[in-house]
Amino acid sequence: MNSIDLSPLYRNSVGFDRLASLIDHALTSENAVNSYPPYNIEVLSDNRYAISLAVAGFVQEELDIQVEKGVLTVRGHKNSDEERKYLYQGIANRTFERKFNLADYVEVIDADLFNGLLTITLVKEIPEAMKPKSIAINNNGKVLEHKAEEKRTKEGEVA
Repeated sequence: MNSIDLSPLYRNSVGFDRLASLIDHALTSENAVNSYPPYNIEVLSDNRYAISLAVAGFVQEELDIQVEKGVLTVRGHKNSDEERKYLYQGIANRTFERKFNLADYVEVIDADLFNGLLTITLVKEIPEAMKPKSIAINNNGKVLEHKAEEKRTKEGEVA
């Protein structure tokens, strides 16, 4: 299955173009997904998340984190000045780029590198205008009354 018909979604909704492009991208992307570096996505609380990437062997200067148009991009560029001779190399110290699509109102607030793990903290901050509001119901006894207007004839009599 290579395509999904999203036309029913468009009949009843407005503004789901990004969702459609995400689904289309997921379906058309390569089957062999790059698995380096391994990562976890963790839910810390209702509106807080953390992405942890295993970046063993990288130092802070070799890592770059950017957010642009709702996409978080983490890049690692290994500076290999010295040539080493390995009998076996099981630790992958290669250049990488990993992208994460962020939902609306999700912001990156922090990044820490500790013991070979790069942890990026994210928070979903919904604007006040988008949050649900409770509307108070007044009970002050004032009731709107609609009165029928009296019809007057040409002679000035009330009908």
